[in-house]
Amino acid sequence: MSPVLQLAVELIRRRSVTPEDAGCQALLAALLERAGFRIERLRYGEVDNLWATHGAGGPTLAFLGHTDVVPSGPEAAWRSPPFEPAIRDGRLYGRGAADMKGSVAAMVVALETFVAAHPGHPGRVGLLLTSDEEGPANLDGVRRVAEHFRATGERIDWCVVGEPSSREKLGDLIRVGRRGSLSGTLVVHGVQGHVAYPEKARNPIHAFAPALAELAAERWDRGNADFPPTSFQVSNLNAGTGATNVIPGELTALINFRYCTASTADGLRARTEAILARHGLEYALEWNLSGEPFLTPPGGRLRETVVAACRELCGAEPEQSTGGGTSDGRFIAPLGAEVVELGPVNATIHKVDECVAVDDLERLPGLYRAVCERLLGS
Repeated sequence: MSPVLQLAVELIRRRSVTPEDAGCQALLAALLERAGFRIERLRYGEVDNLWATHGAGGPTLAFLGHTDVVPSGPEAAWRSPPFEPAIRDGRLYGRGAADMKGSVAAMVVALETFVAAHPGHPGRVGLLLTSDEEGPANLDGVRRVAEHFRATGERIDWCVVGEPSSREKLGDLIRVGRRGSLSGTLVVHGVQGHVAYPEKARNPIHAFAPALAELAAERWDRGNADFPPTSFQVSNLNAGTGATNVIPGELTALINFRYCTASTADGLRARTEAILARHGLEYALEWNLSGEPFLTPPGGRLRETVVAACRELCGAEPEQSTGGGTSDGRFIAPLGAEVVELGPVNATIHKVDECVAVDDLERLPGLYRAVCERLLGS
């Protein structure tokens, strides 16, 4: 069994459902410490974070990953238990195989072999891990580490995120940016009453419907050369007591903007509230900004380096995308870093029987090491 496959198997065996790390980072820290890395453990609340570095001065190339995974769902639905890794038909099965314990294992192997070959390399290489990427809040993971880095003057010039970016084969798609995510919890107030006496009540569903139609039809921006247009979605709408003869007293809607650099969070907030006010709603609206959009522009050294490595080692001309959801790269980019996401095929992430092709997994350390060689090889 190859080193990366063996390490991925050891990580999958650990039931590290957010925010549990279940010993993953201790295992990886021991390996990197033996390879000469300086280890800094940053625990905030229930979340474990690890910052491992090798070298001195600048520039700094960091790999970013997470050791936590989403719940497996009903284990009986899996062909083999989700936390007992299994290899079948050339694939490694288990929760986290693709998202993203396979990538984390590949990063560690790449860093071990790189520093062994280049013990006096210029600048620094590093690995940043968290156990709070898959959780709903992400308060004590990379978001908190980035605040620590900002306060202490820690600098990252280039950041490779190991999220499973590939579509059909390794290296066919990389993420060079991500949209921002702005969510809101909207409560529309009405007056509860009997459906037979609507004049004595005020139905918040009826009041909100015209405003919702306008919000859904609004063209928030046209996008730009790097991003698609901003989108607005309602992810949940709830009102009523469950009785057929009661007008509800309030309505709750969960809304979300996935927005590009053609818009701002402040602008989207203001426009949304203006629409609600125009329809005369009595409401309360609580906003949550989980991340600003970021982009590593064409010509950036990291972006060009990753493209060249994919072209040479994977035989692919990677699509350079800003699609998809969000990633922890949104917390590192504001530190001034170029950020690119490169990882295995994402077809089975968060699914029953999550898996990664063994061949892809065994090629991934070479791909990550090639990025190190091109940027910091002595």
